[in-house]
Amino acid sequence: MSFTFGKQSQKASYQEIQQVKQWIYQALQLDEEISISLSQLQCTEAGCPPIETVINVMTNPVQQYKVHKSITEIEYTDINKLN
Repeated sequence: MSFTFGKQSQKASYQEIQQVKQWIYQALQLDEEISISLSQLQCTEAGCPPIETVINVMTNPVQQYKVHKSITEIEYTDINKLN
């Protein structure tokens, strides 16, 4: 038995993930020792963007941001708006 949950999104490469993380460090002026987690989520509920990237900055408390794009579509201007 097979299930399909919407269309498959393009998987981000290691380089793309590292680029987005570097932009986050720059835009939020974070110390390089602070960890950043990126999660790409797909939503099928009404009013929800089809794909969003959740950014967790592992400070105390954890800072969480959402960008309504896949990791591969994020640009520096999207990250710069987080600040």
